Amino acid sequence: MTIDISEATAQEQLFLLLENSQQNQTWVKLLLSKYRGAEKELRRLTVRPIVLRNETALTFVYSYKTRDITKNFSPAEGLTHIRELLGNHFKSAHFFSTTNESQLDISKNGKATLHTRSLAVAAATPQEHDREKKRFVDIKREYLTAIGVTDQQRQLIPAMSHKWKQINKFIEVFSQALHTTDLALERPLEIVDFGSGKGYLTFALHDYLHHAVKNNARVTGVELREALVDLCNKTAATLENTGLDFVCGDVKTHAPKTTDVMIALHACDIATDYAINYGIRAGASIIMCSPCCHKQIRQQIQSPALLKPMLQYGVHIGLQAEMVTDSLRALLLEANGYSTKVFEFISLEHTDKNKMILAVKRKTAGDNTDTLAQIAEIKAFYGIKEHCLESLLQEK
Repeated sequence: MTIDISEATAQEQLFLLLENSQQNQTWVKLLLSKYRGAEKELRRLTVRPIVLRNETALTFVYSYKTRDITKNFSPAEGLTHIRELLGNHFKSAHFFSTTNESQLDISKNGKATLHTRSLAVAAATPQEHDREKKRFVDIKREYLTAIGVTDQQRQLIPAMSHKWKQINKFIEVFSQALHTTDLALERPLEIVDFGSGKGYLTFALHDYLHHAVKNNARVTGVELREALVDLCNKTAATLENTGLDFVCGDVKTHAPKTTDVMIALHACDIATDYAINYGIRAGASIIMCSPCCHKQIRQQIQSPALLKPMLQYGVHIGLQAEMVTDSLRALLLEANGYSTKVFEFISLEHTDKNKMILAVKRKTAGDNTDTLAQIAEIKAFYGIKEHCLESLLQEK
């Protein structure tokens, strides 16, 4: 069944897309953000379809500053709840189905705009089949069951398919970076993962190094939420994972003097800068970051007159701040002796934080004069007075 949306308002069009997708079983993920309600620590809400007791349901994951809360609803109840939340509490919605991607934004004066694009799916099945043959992670590994990605029969849990793809892509990127370094793999590598969360990628990295690379790496997950630290340490102990530990803290409280690999995924705003600064000073051969939020630069940017017609749209202002912030981070890494790439880590279908900055230390530092000049020119063009990472690197 398909409902005609051509005559509906922008907000109603999205609701109709949700109803169509739920009925046609094409729903992948709905992300509600820009929360403006009374709960100060609530950041976003993610809604995905699941199967409970052989019945379709919608699972709502409320992401707070220090915890997640999950609630399950029937499809009808879930759609009603989304109607109540969107507009009244959340001002942005990003929806993915197997055929379309839609973005709804509601301005301060209540005006809603919806942008939808079709996703190319004709060749999806054979491509997915081909990729399955090239997995860097063995789905039968015991830790995947322990962290809830597979069931007791070592079969993928359908609701965790997005996490499974993220784990594989992460290990693929790391593996390729590792083999371009001059790290001596006959000694145990020192790895630190800031913001390790539930440990999905931390466990995967430890397992890959110990079993595929045959390196007795010491991997430390650093996380502010003590409950998650305790959970991950308990799981690691159950699996008897030697060289894997989780500690409570962040880059300011737990920063070993030296490390071989520094990882910081989804560190908010300038926390990414602190992590990169630590990685450089600790002599890390590999730095992997997936930035989140770009508040510091967004508040400083003075857009040139030529760009103002494009930047009258709020979403473009955010994209500009993200581009400038991360470009300066990449150039600062280049200036400090790293070969740097900025790329899509994994499709937005699977995660709303999809950009990665990957830096691999060069064998020779080289001349950074031109790179420093480029940084200065970009800052001058946008009227930027301070970039946190640059300031940190200038400290003695």
